[in-house]
Amino acid sequence: MTKTSDLTTDEQIMEAVKNGELQQAAVLFERFHKRIFNFLARMTMDRDLAEDLTQNVFLRMIKYRNSYREGNRFQSWIYQVARNVFSDHYQANKNKKSDFIAVEKMSDHMIDHEEGTQQDEREKILHRSLALLSEEQRELLILTRFQQMKYEEVAELMETTVANIKVKVHRAIAKLREHYFELEKI
Repeated sequence: MTKTSDLTTDEQIMEAVKNGELQQAAVLFERFHKRIFNFLARMTMDRDLAEDLTQNVFLRMIKYRNSYREGNRFQSWIYQVARNVFSDHYQANKNKKSDFIAVEKMSDHMIDHEEGTQQDEREKILHRSLALLSEEQRELLILTRFQQMKYEEVAELMETTVANIKVKVHRAIAKLREHYFELEKI
């Protein structure tokens, strides 16, 4: 059995989990659960749902630990698991009453009853603008801007080139800006 002090990188810890040291999964949970939650909260626009999905990500991490390949970055792998959990949830619920907020109702969901400061208002417009983006554009901006992942990591995660990610991020920012200024006029 490996001591936690001997394991320093996420990849080493995941290898230990893969080799049956399941208690090491708690270290990875501590390191990543906030980032995964924030990613899923921004993707779903629903904090309660994001909490549930985050738990599912870490359950899948243990269940599918043998799919982790030595030499791969753990962060890329766990975000792929999170993307799959999000996608599976969306697919399972698209024919049922949706847990996702309709774009038309986004303003009702995001705006507090009391008038906030100008900063609060700008953040609300930003969140509403994000909700208007396609799922892929929203995901790219969340990963690169909110989660601060490098383009190389996002390219690996999405199995494409860095150049392709740069172009898509640039287009997503332009679309976000367009939505933001349209909503700001209202």
